[in-house]
Amino acid sequence: MNGGDLVSETTAAARGSRTPAKSRNPLPSAAPDPPLVVIDASRPPRGLDLREIWAYRELLYFLIWRDLKVRYKQTALGVAWVAMLPLASALIFTVFLGRVAQIGSDGLPYPLFAYAALLPWTFFSTAAASGAGSLAGSAHLITKVYFPRALIPAAAVGARLVDFGIASTVLIAMMLYYRIGPGIGVLMLPVLILLLMLFTVAFVMWSSALNVRYRDVGMVVPVALQLWMFVSPIVYPMSLVPEKWRLLYSLNPLAGIIGNFRAALSGGAFDWTSLAIAAVITLALLAYAAREFGRVERNFADFI
Repeated sequence: MNGGDLVSETTAAARGSRTPAKSRNPLPSAAPDPPLVVIDASRPPRGLDLREIWAYRELLYFLIWRDLKVRYKQTALGVAWVAMLPLASALIFTVFLGRVAQIGSDGLPYPLFAYAALLPWTFFSTAAASGAGSLAGSAHLITKVYFPRALIPAAAVGARLVDFGIASTVLIAMMLYYRIGPGIGVLMLPVLILLLMLFTVAFVMWSSALNVRYRDVGMVVPVALQLWMFVSPIVYPMSLVPEKWRLLYSLNPLAGIIGNFRAALSGGAFDWTSLAIAAVITLALLAYAAREFGRVERNFADFI
């Protein structure tokens, strides 16, 4: 056997000895690559992806909890402020409008009449005021990590919904005090609350998306809310609105929602026309706000 054959056999033996070693100790498989999310501005607008929002629902709960915790962490009265705001307003309106101006209240005690309307109005106004600037105030999140941006304004509404539930306990106490029980119309309350929540979500989504590019919106919304309050049946009943202006007045969705919310609690007659108009406008605004939000969502990081 010559030297070349010996080298060949040695090399083959070495290869053969190493091959089983690889099979006995296989290398660990590489970890799968994380999913890549591409935000492409050239894609046509698709509106909101409800399946994606549902997949991030735990983040929505966290954002709501963060909002509540930040607001009440260092307050002396805590969640008592939730009920004090509409209650203080109801007392002021009772003194100056119920007793001094002698404005009618459809047979209800004026404090209860005012608080029953201030409860849904406070939910809408506080959610609209805080939600309009929610996207601009979350630039540190939007520019660093991807998630459905609609969760931010939705969290602003969700936190106020918790406040709404807490403040409702004062309304129940007032009804017990004045010995006024709801009639069969109370079964409409879930529908009215859902309609109020959808309208609030639509308004907050639209205003918050618009405020990202035009910061004037954040200044206009508080002023608009002050005027909006007086064109809604809060300190006066809808019966005071002249009949010839009633249809035009009902184009304000909150008129139908708040007026019928009060009727559901007091056992009064429902204004089905204003409620139907409110439902149609709410659904139309929700569809428009969702589409517009989805259209401009891809450019939020550029403007923020």
